[in-house]
Amino acid sequence: MEEIARNTTLQVSHAVEILSAVIIGFAVVKTVYNYLQSLKKSAPKITLEAIRIRFGSSVAVSLELLLGADVLATAVAPGWNEIGKLAAIAVIRTLLNYFLERELAHLHTKGM
Repeated sequence: MEEIARNTTLQVSHAVEILSAVIIGFAVVKTVYNYLQSLKKSAPKITLEAIRIRFGSSVAVSLELLLGADVLATAVAPGWNEIGKLAAIAVIRTLLNYFLERELAHLHTKGM
């Protein structure tokens, strides 16, 4: 039973990592498309700030998903080495997300 729980948790963790990569991949494609559209004179203008906010929001969601995946992966193998790695990753991703959210809020209040 413990082995089933471990395997299921790891599979869910990997699925969340893949989902995060897919979100970022779609966000990159959409960002490039919107940027190219903003360069056209005949297309409705999308501001660069709006493009950045949309992309930044996708990155923020992906960072949160990746942190959740790391927590799941560490939950099944809670050795001190894994806990230390999770702590370092959590701090880095949380700081990235914090500053990204601040930048998004600043952009949102500035131009939107």
